[in-house]
Order: sequence, then structure tokens, then C-alpha cells
Amino acid sequence: MYGLGCADAGLQTRGNRTLQNLETHAVAHSPLQTEANQALLDLILASLDDDKAEDVVVIDLCDKSSLADFMVIASGRSSRQVATMAEHLAEKIKPSLGGKNPPMEGLSRADWVLVDGCDVIVHLFRPEVREFYNLEKMWAGPNEAPDRILA
Repeated sequence: MYGLGCADAGLQTRGNRTLQNLETHAVAHSPLQTEANQALLDLILASLDDDKAEDVVVIDLCDKSSLADFMVIASGRSSRQVATMAEHLAEKIKPSLGGKNPPMEGLSRADWVLVDGCDVIVHLFRPEVREFYNLEKMWAGPNEAPDRILA
């Protein structure tokens, strides 16, 4: 089964932020799948930037899991901001998912909201909850730092 594929992001700019250190991976995906995956990631990062998400991290999962190609982790200052970011993100990626609402978990409490964008999974946290679960450490390799979005 094909995912949307891993994209060669190299160094890219989105608004006033820069994404560094995503590498090319030798995965059998068509160029259209790779472009669609990169477009979805760009859309997600733009939405989070618009909503003033903090400490945005992108983890490349291509060599780690068939679950998705990328995991995006971000923080909001309050439960209200986390919920708003998740709702805005869901509306923006809906067309990329064939007009269907993306599956979401945790929206009612909004301490940790998971938005399933198919090949890009997004975790939105309040800072103290994010620190407790520390997904970056769990998903990054032993000698690997996650790719941070720099302001």
C-alpha cells in the first residue's frame, strides 16, 4: 500500500519560519504522491503558523513507521488555543482528504488533540502536557533531533 511518500524539503521557508533538515529518502512513491504529501505538510505548517502555534516540530516517519510519513507536534498556550488550532486545521485540510472531516481525538478537553491528516499526523498540546508525554523523544531516533520550525 502506498502512502503519499516522503518529500525532499531540504531547506524551505513558510512565512517567517524556516524548516530545516528534512532529508530525501529512497521510498517508492510517485512524484504526484510526493507533491501531494509536501503540499499537505505545507498547508498544515501554514495553518499552525497562522494560529500562532509554538515550538512546532516535524518528525520524518518514512523510515520509522508505515503509519504516516510525517508527524507534526505543536503547542498552544491554552486549551482554547489548542482547540481553535485543531478546528482551523481540520477545515483547511478537509479538501485534501476528499472533502471528509479528518479524524480528531481529544478535542473536548483540548489538552492534547490528535488530527489525522492521513500521511501527516498532527499532535497539538498544551505545553505541560507535551512535556509530560515527550513524543519528540519517543519518535526521534537515538542520535536524531526532530526538525524544528525556527522563527
